[in-house]
Amino acid sequence: MWREKLDRVLDQVPSFNIPNIAMPPTSSNDAPDAPILSDVMGRDRSINIFSGFTRDVDSVSSRLNDGSQNATILAPDNSALHDLPRKPWEDPRDYESLGANAYEGTDGSSRAQKNLERFVNAHIVPESPWRENHKIQSLAGNTVWYEVKDGKKMLQPGDIEVSSIADKVANGEVWIIKGVLNYA
Repeated sequence: MWREKLDRVLDQVPSFNIPNIAMPPTSSNDAPDAPILSDVMGRDRSINIFSGFTRDVDSVSSRLNDGSQNATILAPDNSALHDLPRKPWEDPRDYESLGANAYEGTDGSSRAQKNLERFVNAHIVPESPWRENHKIQSLAGNTVWYEVKDGKKMLQPGDIEVSSIADKVANGEVWIIKGVLNYA
């Protein structure tokens, strides 16, 4: 019954009964299904370890899922993570003050999660696009920037090479880097 009434009303409105009317396409910025950072983080196998870390940190995972929050992800490649002297969730200060069992139990898990969050946040720049030589604070609060030297993007401080830009999506970019930023 209500459907018939609606059809009659729509038939009376001129714009609804013009045959073969074509609506203009939506712009790419308006497309609700445009890929965002969370869609592409796991695509490149060379950064799958770091990609997993981003899913383990709720605040970062939420940010990557939010198309309205731009970011540049500085994703260390797997070999850079394998070369670390300790796991990203370990902090030598925890071992010094608490001993070998620093990450045991509920308190230990909380410490490890906090350390992992600090590590991941050090590799997220809350801006995209990001201009050369523009100093900005990472989500961890560290000041970072990049310079182009001999045709290569180098993250500063630390002269860490950006090996490639893996993805550019609606809310940012994923840069693959050949090292890790200071996260202590």
